[in-house]
Amino acid sequence: MDARSPTTKPTGQDRPAELTLRGIVLGAGITVIFMAANLYMGLKTGMTFSSSIPAAMISMGAFRLMGGAGLLENNIVQTQASAAGTLCNVILALPGLVLIGHWQGFPFWQTTAVCMLGGLLGVAFSIPLRRALVSGSDLPYPEGVAAAEVLKTGQEEEGSHGLRDLLAAAAAAGTIGLATSGLRILGDGLNGAISLGGAVFRTGTGFSLALVGVGYLVGIGACLALLTGVLIAWGIAVPVLTALSPDSAKSAGEAAEAIWSGQVRLMGAGIIAVGGLWTVGSLARPILKSIRSALSGSGGLGKDHPREERDLPITWVAAATLALCAPLAILFGYFAKPADLGGLTVVLAIAATLFTILFGFLMAAACGYLAGLLGSSSSPISGIGILTTMATALLLPFILGHSAGPEGDRFVTGMALLLTAVVITTSSIANDNLQDLKTGQVLGATPWHQQVALIIGVGVGAVVIAPLLSLLYEAYGFVGAPARDGQDAGSAMAAPQAALMTQIANGITHSELPWNMVLIGAGLGVILVAAETWLKRRNLTFPALTVGIGMYLPLSVEVTIAIGGILAWVAERRLRARVGGKGDARAADKALGAARRRGVLLASGFLVGESCVGVLLAGTDLLAGHSAALAIVGKDFAPYATGLGLAVFLAGLAVYHRMVSVPGEAPRRG
Repeated sequence: MDARSPTTKPTGQDRPAELTLRGIVLGAGITVIFMAANLYMGLKTGMTFSSSIPAAMISMGAFRLMGGAGLLENNIVQTQASAAGTLCNVILALPGLVLIGHWQGFPFWQTTAVCMLGGLLGVAFSIPLRRALVSGSDLPYPEGVAAAEVLKTGQEEEGSHGLRDLLAAAAAAGTIGLATSGLRILGDGLNGAISLGGAVFRTGTGFSLALVGVGYLVGIGACLALLTGVLIAWGIAVPVLTALSPDSAKSAGEAAEAIWSGQVRLMGAGIIAVGGLWTVGSLARPILKSIRSALSGSGGLGKDHPREERDLPITWVAAATLALCAPLAILFGYFAKPADLGGLTVVLAIAATLFTILFGFLMAAACGYLAGLLGSSSSPISGIGILTTMATALLLPFILGHSAGPEGDRFVTGMALLLTAVVITTSSIANDNLQDLKTGQVLGATPWHQQVALIIGVGVGAVVIAPLLSLLYEAYGFVGAPARDGQDAGSAMAAPQAALMTQIANGITHSELPWNMVLIGAGLGVILVAAETWLKRRNLTFPALTVGIGMYLPLSVEVTIAIGGILAWVAERRLRARVGGKGDARAADKALGAARRRGVLLASGFLVGESCVGVLLAGTDLLAGHSAALAIVGKDFAPYATGLGLAVFLAGLAVYHRMVSVPGEAPRRG
C-alpha cells in the first residue's frame, strides 16, 4: 500500500474531531510524564526515546475510559506528546553550563527560554519544509508511517492489549529500578579491567531493561555500528594508549577510564563531525530545493486548499520567526551581561541571533530530510551539536577579541554551549514535526491542527523542563561537577554528550584541545562514511555517526543497548522461521507485524517504568537531603547485589525474548 494513499481518510461533513480541549489536556499530562522519563534516561545514559507510540497507546486507553475517541484525536495527542522526547535533546549541551561552573543550577527563565524559543523556531521552520519534504517528496518516513499503522491498529481490538503490555512492562522495569537504585538490593552492572603488558582492556555491561529496550528500538544495524565503536575504543585505542602512557599511580580500571575520557572520546567526536558534515553536504541540493519551494508556496488556512494541505499561513510563520528574534537577542544579551562587554553586548546578541536563525534553518532542513530517509532516530542530532559547538567556539573569539572581561574563556565556552542548545532544540523539533506530519498525512489529518498541537507541546515541555532538570541535578549531581553535601558521587549522572561538547568547547577556547585525537577520528570517519555509503547501496544499515557515539558513551551503556539489538535480531529470525512455513503470506506478515508492535510497546514500557521510578527516587533523595535514602543494605552487600542483579537481568531477557519471538495474532476488525 502506498503510504501516501491511506485506505480511509475522513472527508466531507462527517469529519471526526481533531484538536479538542480534552485531547490538549491529556496530551499535556502525557508530555510531562515522558519529559521526566526522557530527561532521566538522557542524563544517565546519553540516549532518549521517541514518545509518540507509547503516548498514542496511553491516549487510546484513556479515551476509552472517557467513552472513546477517533483516530485523528488520538493522532493530535501523540503529536503534542512527541515534544517530550524531542525537547529533551537540549541535555546534549545545556548541562555543560553547570559543568563549567557558569551556572550553579538550571535558572528557570533562561532554561525555559532556550527550550521555548528553540522549539517554536523548529515548528516555524518545519511548516514551509512540509510541502517539499513530506507532501511533495517520495521520502518514506519509516517511523512516521509506522506510527500511523500503530494508531490504526490501536483503534481495533488489539489496542487494549497493547496498552496492557506497555503498562505491564513499565511496572516490571519500575519494580526492578526501585530494587536497584532505591533499595540497592540489586546491582546495576558488572565490569572489570585486565592489564596485559601495560595495555588495559576493559569489559562490562549494565543490567538495565530500559537500555535493552533502546537497543530493541534502534535495531541490529545501529547496534552493530555501536559495537564497532566499542571495539575501536576499548579493544584498540584504550589498550594502545595505556601501553604507551602507563600510569602506575592508578589502577588498571582508573587508567583506562582516564585515557578514554580525555582522549578516546575525542576520536569519537571526530567521527561524528565528519559524519555530520557529510550528511549536511550531501543534502545541499534537497535543502536548496526545499527553500525555493517554501518561498514559492503560499499555503494557508483558506478553503481553496484541501483540508489535508492546510498549513498555518506562511505569512504568519514569517512574522512569528521575525518576532522570535527579539526575545532571542534578549536571551543572549542577558547571558552576556556578567561578562561586562559594554557596547559589544548588542553586537554579540545580534550576531548570535542571526547565527541561530540561519544555521538553525539549515540544520532543521538537514534533519528533516534524513528523518524522511531513515527515520527520526537516525537523524544526526549529536553530530549537529558537535558541529555547532566547534563552529561557535571558533567564531566567538573573532567577535569578542579580548573583551570578554572577568569571565574570560569560561564565558566564551558558556556562550558556545548556549547557542548549541538553541540550535539543537530547533533542529530536533523540526525533525520531529516533519515525522508527525507524515503520520498525519497517512491518516488524513489536518496539518495546521498538528502544528498547533506541537506548539502547545513545546510550551508545556519548556515550562516543566527546568524544574525537572533542577530536581535531577540536586538529587544526583553530574560527573565532573562539584558534589553537594549528602550526594553520593557514585550515583552522579554522566550526562555524556554534554560532557563531550563541554570538553570540545573548553579545549578550543583554551587552545588545549588534542587535535591529533580529533583528526584521527576524522580520518576514521571518512573511512566509515565510505563504508556506510557502500553498504547503503546494498540495503544494509551501518551509520557512521553511531560508531562515533559508540566511542564516547560509557561502556556499560553501549553493551546493554547492543544486547537489546541482538535480542531483536534473534527474535526476528525466530519469528520468520515460525511463520515462514505458513501458506498464507498475508496472514504471516500480519502476525509478524503484531509481534513487532508488541516488542516496541514492551520496550517503551521498560523505558517509561525505569525512568519514572528514577525521577521519583530523585525527589525522595532531595527531600531526605542525601542520596540512597531508601537503601536497606550497606556497601558490604554489593557482591551479593551484583549476583542478584545479574540473575534478574538474565531472567528478564529470557522473558522478553520469549514474548517478542511468538507470532502475534492479526487484529480482528469488529
